[in-house]
Amino acid sequence: MTIQKHTVLTKDTANNKLVITREFDAPLEQVWQAWTDSAILDQWWAPKPWKARTKSMEFREGGTWLYCMVGPDGPGSWCRADFESIVKYKSYTGIDAFCDEKGNITNEFPSMHWKVEFSKIGTGTRVEITITFTSAADLEKILELGFQEGFTAAHGNLDELLAG
Repeated sequence: MTIQKHTVLTKDTANNKLVITREFDAPLEQVWQAWTDSAILDQWWAPKPWKARTKSMEFREGGTWLYCMVGPDGPGSWCRADFESIVKYKSYTGIDAFCDEKGNITNEFPSMHWKVEFSKIGTGTRVEITITFTSAADLEKILELGFQEGFTAAHGNLDELLAG
């Protein structure tokens, strides 16, 4: 089986969802770790030349990941992910929101509900992300911010990291 190293984003405006599918040429356990360990996330999560910088992360049900997207000119946006459910090597769900450096959620940009699913495919791993928004307008606002381009670039970063 050939790994398809391109990010596929499907917009489902009727249901306020984005579905993103990406395959990685690495074992499921390695890909899972890359998505759930802050030291590894910091190496690929942000599109270059941006970097993700974790302030704190508790990857557990009820835990939070607090991080900043840092650009060439300094700190950019702070974000937090609140983990709801985790099934090791299978999936996790949570709410992703923009916040201040203390983790207080701001309403400057819409929050998103993420469901991230992992499955073994041949020698690689497929990751399917379903992001649900409160409204179609919120979905469009995130896309206007460059989400598709940024997330696609970050996946390229992860390819490089997994290959190295």
